[in-house]
Amino acid sequence: MTRLPAVVFSALLIAPALVFSSPPSTIQFVDAAEQAGLTLLNVCGGESKDYIVEVNGNGAALFDYDNDGDLDALIVNGSTLPGMRRGGDPMVALFRNDGTGRFDDVTGPSEVRARGWGMGACVADYDNDGFQDAYVTAFGPNVLLRNNGDGTFTDSTARAGVGDARWSTNCAFGDYDRDGHLDLYVSNYLTFREGAVPSRGTSSGCSYAGLDVMCGPKGLDGEADVLYRNNGDGTFTDVTRAAGIVDPGLYGFGVVFSDLDGDGWPDVFVANDSVPNLLFRNNRNGTFSETGLASGLALSGDGKPQAGMGADAADYDGDGRLDIFVTHFSGDYNTLYQNSAAGFFTDVSHQAGVVPRSLSYLGWGTGFGDFDNDGLLDLFVANGHVYPQVDAARGGSTYRQRNQLFRNAGNGRFREVTEDPGGGLAIEKSSRGAALGDLDNDGDLDVLVINMNDRPTLLRNDTGSGNRWVTVKLVARGGNRDAIGARAWMEQDGRFQIADVRSGSSYLSHNDMRLHFGLGARTAVPPLIVQWPDGAVERFEGLTSNAIQTVQQGRGQTAAGSGR
Repeated sequence: MTRLPAVVFSALLIAPALVFSSPPSTIQFVDAAEQAGLTLLNVCGGESKDYIVEVNGNGAALFDYDNDGDLDALIVNGSTLPGMRRGGDPMVALFRNDGTGRFDDVTGPSEVRARGWGMGACVADYDNDGFQDAYVTAFGPNVLLRNNGDGTFTDSTARAGVGDARWSTNCAFGDYDRDGHLDLYVSNYLTFREGAVPSRGTSSGCSYAGLDVMCGPKGLDGEADVLYRNNGDGTFTDVTRAAGIVDPGLYGFGVVFSDLDGDGWPDVFVANDSVPNLLFRNNRNGTFSETGLASGLALSGDGKPQAGMGADAADYDGDGRLDIFVTHFSGDYNTLYQNSAAGFFTDVSHQAGVVPRSLSYLGWGTGFGDFDNDGLLDLFVANGHVYPQVDAARGGSTYRQRNQLFRNAGNGRFREVTEDPGGGLAIEKSSRGAALGDLDNDGDLDVLVINMNDRPTLLRNDTGSGNRWVTVKLVARGGNRDAIGARAWMEQDGRFQIADVRSGSSYLSHNDMRLHFGLGARTAVPPLIVQWPDGAVERFEGLTSNAIQTVQQGRGQTAAGSGR
């Protein structure tokens, strides 16, 4: 998108906090997975985790595959090394939301039959037929599931040309060349061949806290990421090299495909494990330049690479720029990068208060969201160690860990939510992927968490703060009706909330693409300004609070700043 209009941007600079906030209420999560029918047992290697392929876990995607207005859940599953020798396990399970709080397993009727070792998923209507499709990453060939619009899916991987056979992790759709067709970025991890990597406990020399553990990623060969350009006819072309995606193989994990410098063109941030992160800045001519180090995103504020896992971007401080949060290994801190000016970032983790409470945890899935509808973006982190053996060590981390929620205090700082009347945040599992969305359409954000060799956790948000909200589904013109890449904001007294329509993010997961705004005690919804993927800017008035509404391009008032 283009930068916000000058009047808007200057107001943002003098208004770092939001006016929608109301007195704090206790955020309450209840694990409703069993009640909802989301009881699929995760398979991801053996219990002792002898090889690195067994430890990274799986994710999930929340999307409305049947267009009935309710978020459905696609859960990705792994396999085992013996299972892979037999062709792998079912990679995905699809659960249909019936609108009453229950999810029905429709994997069979939907004809989702892919087998292998699944990792994660991202969603978009890549062929613009009105039904959202899913791309599933894997240890082995990835799979593109085309939504047929009748409740079934077709494996269109071969026809589309996106069956990367390497070990892929995260993915995201976005229109990098702004031709109206959604392209696809896939991060790849490393080269693993059974027999070529020593098993835990053999003479590998791999240890942690004096314990024999699996080997990697250091010492193993990383795999380069890939960028596919959508040809507009249901097929894709690998344009990685031509587009300047220069990745020497850096253990890729979390991906954020979004306009990070405000120039109207989507950039790509990649969180890498144990090596510097990457930022591919869009040159607006079909190519990218890697600027991770120059932008401040490659390393921590201490000048060191970290073990990047999950990532998300949002404007947590209300200054009109997207900031980035990255989860990391235990013994290190999760990093909050503040976007200080035109895509240059500063590590403000210490100032924001997220460091002390993250050191003993190993973070994975993450996401910004206003969980109490006070107008301030909070922060969720899913945790779990990679080494089951840490339970034998004295003190320090444990394999199963509780997940965390950090509440936005409105002054640039976060405070961990320690009160837990619902009990959802007290659950200890080895969690990985996390997908955010309003699964029961009650106006607050829930979280689906995937746990290693265990059943999912569905953190139903029962906060009941009394704060008001509005959720908006954007529908764009042209070949990207999902409006991926659109940016929307609302303003009151010169202060703003900003949200992007985005595919992917978190860790191996995909969030609800509807835009959620907490309003605090306000009953009236401020005008919504939408900057569409093609650069047009429109103003929409008269939205209703405590409601989910659809906003279509071309039906608003043309607003200042539209065009290029």
